Amino acid sequence: MSFFEILMLICFGAAWPFSIYRSWVSRSTKGKSLLFMIIVMCGYLAGVFHKFMYHFDPVIFLYALNFLMVGADVLLYFRNRRYERTANGPLREKDVRR
Repeated sequence: MSFFEILMLICFGAAWPFSIYRSWVSRSTKGKSLLFMIIVMCGYLAGVFHKFMYHFDPVIFLYALNFLMVGADVLLYFRNRRYERTANGPLREKDVRR
């Protein structure tokens, strides 16, 4: 186990509960990047795979926890996008300017 790896995961992981709360309360996708969140999830998943394949230790749980928190934020992104689309209503042809 590396102290610095643990510290990094705790620092990065500390931001996600705030992001999740903001997504939950605001019901908006403003300020969110789906691509960014998916890239971060891929990074955490790579960390989990590394721990499984090369150096299994309890740090794997921090990778998994962070992955789950980002996943929750991604799910909220899709929920909020649906709310935004429903609130704006479907676009009609006469509403679209050319």
